[in-house]
Amino acid sequence: MKRIGHGSGEYLHDVAGTRAIELAALTALPSHTLMQRAGLAVAQLALATVPHARRIWVACGPGNNGGDGLVAAFHLHLWGKEPVITWLGSSSQASLDTQAAYEKVCALGLAIADDPPTQYDMCIDALLGIGATRREPHAQMARWIDHMNGSGAPVLAIDVPSGLNPDTGSAPHLHVKASHTLSLLTLKAGLFTGEGRDASGDIWLDDLDVPCNVAGAPAPIARLNTASRPAARPHASHKGSFGDVAVIGGAPGMTGAALLAASAALHAGAGRVFVGLLDETAPALDPLQPELMFRRTDSLDLSTMTTVCGCGGGSAIATHLHGILISLAPVVIDADALNAIAFDAGLQAALKLRSSHSLVTVLTPHPLEAARLLGCDTAQVQHDRLQAASQMAAMFGCTVILKGSGTVIAEPGQISVVNATGNSRLATSGTGDVLAGMVGAHLAGEQPAFQAACAAVFDHGAFADRWPGPQHLTASQLALGSARAPL
Repeated sequence: MKRIGHGSGEYLHDVAGTRAIELAALTALPSHTLMQRAGLAVAQLALATVPHARRIWVACGPGNNGGDGLVAAFHLHLWGKEPVITWLGSSSQASLDTQAAYEKVCALGLAIADDPPTQYDMCIDALLGIGATRREPHAQMARWIDHMNGSGAPVLAIDVPSGLNPDTGSAPHLHVKASHTLSLLTLKAGLFTGEGRDASGDIWLDDLDVPCNVAGAPAPIARLNTASRPAARPHASHKGSFGDVAVIGGAPGMTGAALLAASAALHAGAGRVFVGLLDETAPALDPLQPELMFRRTDSLDLSTMTTVCGCGGGSAIATHLHGILISLAPVVIDADALNAIAFDAGLQAALKLRSSHSLVTVLTPHPLEAARLLGCDTAQVQHDRLQAASQMAAMFGCTVILKGSGTVIAEPGQISVVNATGNSRLATSGTGDVLAGMVGAHLAGEQPAFQAACAAVFDHGAFADRWPGPQHLTASQLALGSARAPL
């Protein structure tokens, strides 16, 4: 059993893949072995996370997730704890494994309570697990979830917090909000994106001594992002060694967005950063960052530098996009540039043409911008973020960073990556501009697009995770310190 860190690089599976692995294990192992291992692992983690808990409510659903809970209750009782079991199943309708678990509980003299205890020290959520894809909480189960969420006691969810979609991280209905989640056999993708981050608490994995690469099992659907480790820079370097970035954006009233992207590119390691503001009345100098070089947009040779466009671009960016999209150098498209492309078929065609010429393009949409590009609504994007990111990557033939809780990085031919760094400190104006600038710097340093996107996203979130205490994090502070801060 291990706790999953932000940069672990673990593979993520969907329900279909997990069930294939489970079926192979059930065929190979003696009867009841898998459930016995699962229940023991749950009981062990309960003791490890809340060692002083005495009375433990074990809320069991009608399926095998409930059977795991029954086995956990059995062990907790043997170890001197006071499990209070509620069960929505019945021995006559349960699987053979769950029937065996029920009989072991009964042999100890443990009763099945009709209602949850009024007071308890912790709760084990064994209601649905990955069964949330087949049923949703209702009636008595829904009341128990409400009771669980409102008690204030620690909650350990088995496999997946009940009600959370294990594949997508969406939770359209009532769901458990766990303090810890023990994912069994495989890590479920939904734990790390969408509403999964808030619902799952600390995430643990126990593979139950079953290999994930069994014959016939579907491939993982994603993997977790890994920490970036910048390569040591040679002593015999100069500013031209690390590439140039041009930031084009900053329409009237929004020049700050372009300056944030430029600052981020500078501090993320670009050799030189040029700024082409779309507000011609804006000062041609940032006195706090005199390293930034301001130029007229029509004077920039975009064929020789990575372009970051759209940050604070407003409607003015649209007239520049065709020239940007025909550049042979890498391009990062953000914010208003994405919106302009979403509503212009000609720009969409130019974007797709870049792929046919093997040119590097990275899109950095938030969910609303993604919805505009896909011709759907935000709810549809958030319902399945992995699918939405992959669809955009395939549609435009480029690398996509779908921002949000559990940012998704997708590219044709690559297994998608889910990023686990970052927190609500990033929910403030300008942090997306910073990310675009960071991606631009990584591309200017000649990193492949997918690698550059993964590295920038990880560092962007990791800085927010390290930010001290309750202090508010601004985008300016993020731009100054995120990219090369030590892990």
